[in-house]
Amino acid sequence: MAEPFLIGENMTGGYGAVDILHNCTIAVERGQIAVIVGPNGAGKSTAMKAVFGMLNLRGGRVMLDGEDISKLSPQARVHRGMGFVPQTSNIFTSMTVEENLEMGAFIRTDDIKGTMAQIYDLFPILKQKRYQAAGELSGGQRQQVAVGRALMTQPKVLMLDEPTAGVSPIVMDELFDRIIEVARTGISILMVEQNARQALDIADKGYVLVQGANRFTDTGQALLADPEVRRSFLGG
Repeated sequence: MAEPFLIGENMTGGYGAVDILHNCTIAVERGQIAVIVGPNGAGKSTAMKAVFGMLNLRGGRVMLDGEDISKLSPQARVHRGMGFVPQTSNIFTSMTVEENLEMGAFIRTDDIKGTMAQIYDLFPILKQKRYQAAGELSGGQRQQVAVGRALMTQPKVLMLDEPTAGVSPIVMDELFDRIIEVARTGISILMVEQNARQALDIADKGYVLVQGANRFTDTGQALLADPEVRRSFLGG
């Protein structure tokens, strides 16, 4: 079988001497949405950080488009086509929306106007507020700035850590709609999400982690229909 476009394979590692991930595998195909769910403390964000190179692995590897990137720094992985949006501290609050987007294009030497126009099409509210300080925006609008900034690098893979944390259900639905639009352009989405039911509903692939290990792996719809997954992780 062909390798997935991005895979963190058999990842074991953590912080210092303590392993948080135990032989954990996370993968996403080109243009698909993969969602990592599970209880608090399951290692979801740790798995994401491991794939992005923010964690030293004692075992396993990370492959992107057929290349082993396990030894690359996060910065080098950005140059290879990975974009990462952390859950917190993901915008420059004192800068305007447009300045935030410009900062996202730091690795590019070509004209960024076309990409910025695409992001304003994706998030029209950002165009309205492009000269406003990002710190003055609502939580949902800040998340749009963070996602837009990551898209400015023209990534092949967009990694989102809890993109809907702290936003209203209406804003959550809107963000998920935009994430689907991004995936339709051919960008792979790897996402950690607490709103498991809603996230699995849009996921091509779902991973349920428990204590840093894979417990269930299937399509999003299959996991939603699995009685054990529903009982244990989705509230029935």
